[in-house]
Amino acid sequence: MAQAFDLNLLKVLDVLLEERNVTRTAKRLFVTQSAVSKHLSRLREMFSDPLLLRSGKELILTPKAIELAVKLKPILQEVNNLTQVSNFEPRTCERIFRFDMMEIAFSVTLPEFMPAILESAPLVKIGTKTWNDQTIQRLSNCEIDFAIRCLEQDSRSYNHLDKLPDNLVYAELSKDYATCVVRKGHPILSEGWTLEGFLKQKHIQVTGGGTRHWLLDEILIKKGLEREFVVEMPDFQGAFRLCERTNLVLCAPFGQVQDMIQHFELEMVDIPIEMEKGIFVLIWNQYFDQDPAHKWMREHIVSTMKSSSKSV
Repeated sequence: MAQAFDLNLLKVLDVLLEERNVTRTAKRLFVTQSAVSKHLSRLREMFSDPLLLRSGKELILTPKAIELAVKLKPILQEVNNLTQVSNFEPRTCERIFRFDMMEIAFSVTLPEFMPAILESAPLVKIGTKTWNDQTIQRLSNCEIDFAIRCLEQDSRSYNHLDKLPDNLVYAELSKDYATCVVRKGHPILSEGWTLEGFLKQKHIQVTGGGTRHWLLDEILIKKGLEREFVVEMPDFQGAFRLCERTNLVLCAPFGQVQDMIQHFELEMVDIPIEMEKGIFVLIWNQYFDQDPAHKWMREHIVSTMKSSSKSV
């Protein structure tokens, strides 16, 4: 590129590559769609590449754009760090912090840390999406500020804490473990509760966070065993209601059970197999380490969760 380098154009490109939509990009940047279109034309000339191509109603990234998307976030973050004032003031911060969260984290963590944040930083906004197969890549590309999910410390799990990429950092929020619920009056409550009896039952499986098999299933598979799933569901609310009305067995995190069991005719019993507790973690890219607003947010989340009663 022989022409002068325009940092503002890179900021526009960053949002365009994330949104893949001119209208949404204009809205986020508080400019007109016409201005974004003109910026895109300049960017295409600057990089000698179309960058975004129309495919039906969607815009798709060219290989060059995909390459730029990976490189842009860290560069812009470094520039942002240079211009950040050292005396960060939460009450005047108007930043939008973007999170990817596994489904259960919405109820286990968000209600715990959000009230204190709104009190200390009333202008801050939180944007959330459900954890999916792209979340780790989105974290690595700095497309989102944080992710929250439950990871395992049990060495038998594929979802182990040590599996996170080296450029990602995490902080522990709380611990949890799996337990089992059945309807009141279920036949197994009057029988011996053994692993054999547990495996004879028909089960409900709650899928979420891009995962079909949890630690329990990973352990069973390694033993050559498996549960019989009659139904898979995306949310615990529906799973609790179904469990209440059938003889199906539901395994769920204790924190979720503790919050919801009082609203259902259900009994809680231990899962007859030894497992390490899982850990809810806040994950971010190390490029945000010195960002004052980001640092304040993560420290606020961690300290609030540590002082709550959600760890078990």
